[in-house]
Amino acid sequence: MYRLRGVLLPGEDTVELFVDGDGMLVEEPVAGAETLVDGGWIVPGLVDAHCHVGLGPDGPVDLEEADAQARCDRDAGALLLRDCGSPVDTSALRAREDLPEIIRAGRHLARPKRYIPGLAIDADDPALLPELVAEQAAAGDGWVKLVGDWIDRGEGDLAPLWPDDVLRDAIAAAHSAGARVTAHVFGTDALPGLIGAGIDCIEHGTGLTDDLIAQMAERGTALVPTLINVETFPGIADSATKYPAYAAHMRQLHAGAHDVVRRAVEAGVPVYAGTDAGGGIAHGRIADEVRALAAAGHTDPLGAASWNARHWLGRPAPHPGVPADLVVYRTDPRADLAALDTPTLIMLRGRVVAA
Repeated sequence: MYRLRGVLLPGEDTVELFVDGDGMLVEEPVAGAETLVDGGWIVPGLVDAHCHVGLGPDGPVDLEEADAQARCDRDAGALLLRDCGSPVDTSALRAREDLPEIIRAGRHLARPKRYIPGLAIDADDPALLPELVAEQAAAGDGWVKLVGDWIDRGEGDLAPLWPDDVLRDAIAAAHSAGARVTAHVFGTDALPGLIGAGIDCIEHGTGLTDDLIAQMAERGTALVPTLINVETFPGIADSATKYPAYAAHMRQLHAGAHDVVRRAVEAGVPVYAGTDAGGGIAHGRIADEVRALAAAGHTDPLGAASWNARHWLGRPAPHPGVPADLVVYRTDPRADLAALDTPTLIMLRGRVVAA
């Protein structure tokens, strides 16, 4: 049983929080509670809204390594992970009290030879997409992940994977099953069909134009720009010597990525923090993504990785009756985002992870 006293963000008031023996926040003071914090800034557990638990630099990993990935995120303060596609069934990790909550999107859905080998379920016929979406909606935790565009080697550049009518049917199938849909999209051409079909979120979104941003704002479509992953685009371009148009396109998208985020935020698009950890990005880098969002002009980068992201994913703000998922800092992390690197306390489900 614990007591924490500090400023509970995003508010400005100093509060007292009490945690009972079951790890739940309670309204009344708990007799004999141990004071863990007496002064500081208390933040609802951080969120990595785009990561891949179960995916490593060389492809799928075993559950032991997936466990280590989740612990790395936890130790950085990310206590809620939206896993945007994994080749490994990590559902067993969801029952672990010592790991962050993982919201799984199941497997990526793609076309043959149009994504990273071995990661996606491939639809030989694009008309199969609604059926595959329904299957992944049942297998995941309320999200489905599409590959919206990828290099088409015949064209030598990024190109969409799915016809617009198929996207409409597929997204409707997910919504009928109570699931939301997101899509990997680097370029521009795939975006009108996805947004028009009612997709719930765009990942990366480096090709967004002002017109498409306006449509997203009107529809409430979210954006998770994964800016620390976008920093890999020049390296991708350097290795794509056989496809000069694609290489030039990737450099162009990289150069405009921060401006896309700024314009999206200004237009009212909900923009959240996600690292794209797994594969080429190490886990545990949520603080770096928050700082990248700030550099791009996001007006509330910490909220994008905490209270606003938790609300978007259907997780309640700290109040009596919910698990105590909290991160505490000595100084106000909104004023100095470097503070995110040195939490004084991480509490997961009312249990102290680090102090």
